[in-house]
Amino acid sequence: MLPKSQLTNSELLRYSRQILLPEWDMDAQLKLANARVLMIGAGGLGNPAAQILVRAGLGFLRLVDFDSIEESNLQRQFLFQSSDVGLPKVEVAVRELQKINPWTTLEAVDLKIDVDHLPELLADIDLVLDGSDNFATRDMINQACVQANVPLLSAAAIGLEGQIAFFQPEQGCYRCLFGNGLNDDTRQCAESGVLASTTAVIASLQAHHALLYLGLGQAPLANRLLVWNGITMQQRVLKFAKDHSCPICSRPVS
Repeated sequence: MLPKSQLTNSELLRYSRQILLPEWDMDAQLKLANARVLMIGAGGLGNPAAQILVRAGLGFLRLVDFDSIEESNLQRQFLFQSSDVGLPKVEVAVRELQKINPWTTLEAVDLKIDVDHLPELLADIDLVLDGSDNFATRDMINQACVQANVPLLSAAAIGLEGQIAFFQPEQGCYRCLFGNGLNDDTRQCAESGVLASTTAVIASLQAHHALLYLGLGQAPLANRLLVWNGITMQQRVLKFAKDHSCPICSRPVS
């Protein structure tokens, strides 16, 4: 994908409501058009987050997932229909996303990520959005992002609760925040349940932060964890500091 120096008239019309914003101008829209995102997970979080970013004008999206669509996914995964049950999530998601925005370059990767594949997936990527559903996978993604020096925007949603955090390797990482408690919470939607609106809210907040970072260079959740409660309709933002003894991001460079 060659860098864009200007937008077509059709693109200007498509994104006109954003470009009108005093906080978001043509430069921001062009930065977004040249941005490259790796999204891990095409499920409850990846579905709405990908749709928001593609509609907003993201230039490149690499979407990774290894699951097939199930009937229970249709309650919250907006890109899928009943006729898609049994098909690979990433293939259907990319098909539908391309219909939404022909100017976004989309790449479907039907793969269960592991330490061997992550370096290649992270190549030429500006930002990673993690929507995976377990701590072990998030920790593996975190380690790969630190090694590749790529910012990570991690989100999780279960029941009527969700959380988001943004990590820049030089300022701290996922392990700094959660420490040795990575395996304390093994809940997944299949066992614990999740309200359709919970994933939509958290994915929207994740996509919003991604737009702020990619278009404006802002990171309001750097060294912060946003926690949202869907029962009380309240959210808290908790600060955390880089752990200088962290085995992931504080190791001396060899």
